[in-house]
Amino acid sequence: MPVLDMPLKELKKYDGINPRPRDFDQYWDRGLAQIKELDSRLELKPASFSTPLADCYDLTFSGLDGSRVYAKYLKPKKGEGKPFPTIFFWHGYSGNSGDWSGYLHYVASGFCVCAMDCRGQGGRSEELGGVVGNTLSGHITRGMDGGPENLLYRRIFLDTAQLIGLVSSFDEVDETRMGSAGGSQGGALALVAASLSPQINMVYSQFPFLCDYQRVWEMDLAEKAYEDIRAYLRRFDPRHERIDTFFHNLGYIDVQHLVKRIKGKVLMVTGLMDDICPPSTQFAAYNKIKTAKEMILYPDYGHEGYPDSSDIQYSYFLALNES
Repeated sequence: MPVLDMPLKELKKYDGINPRPRDFDQYWDRGLAQIKELDSRLELKPASFSTPLADCYDLTFSGLDGSRVYAKYLKPKKGEGKPFPTIFFWHGYSGNSGDWSGYLHYVASGFCVCAMDCRGQGGRSEELGGVVGNTLSGHITRGMDGGPENLLYRRIFLDTAQLIGLVSSFDEVDETRMGSAGGSQGGALALVAASLSPQINMVYSQFPFLCDYQRVWEMDLAEKAYEDIRAYLRRFDPRHERIDTFFHNLGYIDVQHLVKRIKGKVLMVTGLMDDICPPSTQFAAYNKIKTAKEMILYPDYGHEGYPDSSDIQYSYFLALNES
C-alpha cells in the first residue's frame, strides 16, 4: 500500500507535536463562562423554504463580539408533542450550511436538525471582530498578533457551544439524544462541539481539519487549507524568531487538545492518502479521545468523497432514534 504519512502501526500510537499551552483548560473554561453571560438575542423566523416534512426556520443569535451567527433549523411535522433527537451539522472550510433539502432524510427519520454557517465564511453569519494583523489569507491565523484571546477560531469554536446550548432549550429537543457531524472543518467542529458541549452523545467526524498544526508544517503541507501557516511565517516572521510563540498560540485552537473533554461516543472516518489534513494529524486527535470510539479507514483515498460514507453516517445516527 502506498504511504503518504507514517505507517499505520505508528499512526495508532502517534501523540501529536503541536504544543499544548499550560493554561489550555482555563482558556476554554473562560470562554464557556463568557458565552453564558451573553445576551444571545435568539431569533427564529420561518424560512422561505417549505416542505411537508418539516417546519424550517432561520435561526440567528449574537455570539462573542456581537456578531450575528446564522443557522438552519428544521423540526419534524410528524410526531409533535414528544422530544426529538437532534443532530448538529458543521460545514467544510469556506463553505456554508448547504441546502435545506439535504437534511430532509434525517427529518423524515424523526430528527431535528441544526446546521450553522461559520462566521466570516461562505454563509450568512457575520464576523465583526476587528483584529491586529493579517486578515488576507484565511482564518487559522486571524487575530494571532492580538494574542490567544483574539483568535478567530476561538469565537467559531464557542459559537458551536452557544448554539447547542440554545437549541437544547427548545421544547421539542431531547437534550439526552444529540449528535454532531461534519467533514474537514466540519469534522473538526463536530469534535469541538462535543468537547465544549458534554451533552453531545454521538459524534461523526470525517477527515478533521485544525489538528496538530506543527505536524502539517513540518510535513511541508502548509498549503491549500493550511496555507495560512506558511503565509503568516513568510510575511510576519521570515526568520522564525517568534515561531515557538506562533505554534504555542495555535495550540489553543488545536482540536487534538480539546477532545479529552468529549463524553459521547465517536466515529471518525479517515483516508490514509489525505494530503490536505494528513492522517497523522487526525490520529493525534483520535488517539486522545477517552470515550468509546471507532475509526473507519479508506487506505487509497485522500481528502475527497468516500464511497458509502453518507450511508455510514446516517446508519450510525439512527441509534439516537432507537434509544
